Amino acid sequence: MMPFTGTGVSPPPVWLMRQAGRYLPEYRKTRAEAGSFLDLCYTPRLAAEVTLQPIRRYGFDAAILFSDILIVPDALGQGVRFVDGEGPRLDPVRTLEDLSRLALSRTNDKFALICETVERLRQELPRETALIGFCGAPWTVATYVVEGRGSPDQSAARSWAYRDRDGFATLIELLTDASIDYLCGQVSAGADALQIFDSWAGSLADDEFERWVIGPTAKLVREVRKRHPSVPIIGFPRGAAAHLDRYVAATGIDGVSCDTACPLGVMQGIAKGGTVVQGNLDPLLLVSGGTALDHRIDDICAAMSGLPFVFNLGHGIVPETPPEHVARLVQRIRT
Repeated sequence: MMPFTGTGVSPPPVWLMRQAGRYLPEYRKTRAEAGSFLDLCYTPRLAAEVTLQPIRRYGFDAAILFSDILIVPDALGQGVRFVDGEGPRLDPVRTLEDLSRLALSRTNDKFALICETVERLRQELPRETALIGFCGAPWTVATYVVEGRGSPDQSAARSWAYRDRDGFATLIELLTDASIDYLCGQVSAGADALQIFDSWAGSLADDEFERWVIGPTAKLVREVRKRHPSVPIIGFPRGAAAHLDRYVAATGIDGVSCDTACPLGVMQGIAKGGTVVQGNLDPLLLVSGGTALDHRIDDICAAMSGLPFVFNLGHGIVPETPPEHVARLVQRIRT
């Protein structure tokens, strides 16, 4: 199990964001069997299989549930579809009238399928391998809900938040409440830890970051802890290194995941305060491999030695990553 005690271990535990995915030939085979991406997420047998594939291949210290951050709006009734080569598509929600079509009461059936995957995984994983559940943070999920797709600048959500704070707050509150139920269900099903992915946190000004990232995340942590007091919770506010100290202090998380641009000195400072830190290897360096990869692995491990640290990437594995480079990374860390 990964340490959440405020002390370091050597070698550090290792898992990688998107460690189950298109870079693995076994994943591509299972994905073809499923049909659509959402069918893969909602078929517990197949979702468990792709979660287990990188554990079998590399022996990571943790498995992360295979799913998607857009399960929450899909379960709420917005309807999500994935277009090959283009990514997710949703019917945009940009007004309170649009928002009225979404309902917390609709989520049970789809959340239950994800929790069944968690139950399967906990039965099949070695006891020493941590199982991490997750959700998207309310702000990041809202950017997709409002835009109807991924966006380079999250302009539709940011504009609604400026134009109609109360209306946008209603959306954030709905996503937060749904995510609380979703995460608690995962813990009840067997997840050992949770991660909250706020991939677009870095697009907000400091006051907006406080309102739409820190506030909802703190509520998520607080409400999950009411039901599951001992579950470790990791936050990932990508692109927000300048706000990390405040984010850690105000949200109550146990661990923080750091993106590639976050300096090692910042990571050290947070870890010295007793918060578990994970990150921040560049996913593109994992694609490149070679001595540059070796040297950066060594630098990160040396900088974080003796501190509460989990080796990870600064974002998810990209599809063009050679599987042998992942094997090299794991071997380098453990030898």
